[in-house]
Amino acid sequence: MRVEVVIAWPHRFAQCWLELGDGATVADAVRAADLEGKDEVAGYAVFGVAAQPETRLHEGDRVELLRPLLVDPKEARRRRAGAQRGGR
Repeated sequence: MRVEVVIAWPHRFAQCWLELGDGATVADAVRAADLEGKDEVAGYAVFGVAAQPETRLHEGDRVELLRPLLVDPKEARRRRAGAQRGGR
């Protein structure tokens, strides 16, 4: 079966298409992918839905390698709110 594996950064992305056997999992796709940064992922998704390494793949699936967050979401909201208050 043919699946796509992708990883994205703020201003670029990398992708590769793989031919895997039936019953292949997310872990199989990640192992087979030749992508920079694949060893530093925080999680996985298939078409934007969180997935585990043992999740079985289907023909045409897109496996997304999720990077760690750079800033805690609560802290980012506080910073934005503070900037908006300061600008008024």
